[in-house]
Amino acid sequence: MADPARARKIADRIQQTVAQLLERRIKDPRLGFVTITDVRVTGDLQNATVFYTVYGDEKARKDSAKALNSAKGLIRSEVGKNLGIRLTPTLEFVLDALPETAASLEEKLAQAKAQDEAIAKLAAEAKPAGDADPYRTRETDEDAEIDGFEGFDEDEL
Repeated sequence: MADPARARKIADRIQQTVAQLLERRIKDPRLGFVTITDVRVTGDLQNATVFYTVYGDEKARKDSAKALNSAKGLIRSEVGKNLGIRLTPTLEFVLDALPETAASLEEKLAQAKAQDEAIAKLAAEAKPAGDADPYRTRETDEDAEIDGFEGFDEDEL
């Protein structure tokens, strides 16, 4: 089990190496505008999961996934050269769902804001269901008989 700080440093170096390779060396025409968002390395440094996003539609995502999988061997060998550790981790490319999740959350927040505004508008126009002053006061208690009991005497309190 590797130190978590060391694993994070290796993940950062893998991210930088893969991003540079995609920018400079991989010339696959199927590869779209790919951004490496994160890399996670297992505790034993044997496996690395590379998260990426692709700008474009579903076809661009599928084509980029095929291009990344076909270039996986070249990318892994370059990562091994740059890391300089005994065992080069295997790479797995995973499409990052972060942009879709963020868009979904933004949509839900907009809906909640619209509902809050509608409720606030209804509350501003609302009127009390009963009297304007629903609380009993001393004057009303002295004037009215409550269940055959006439008011109350302050001495008894």
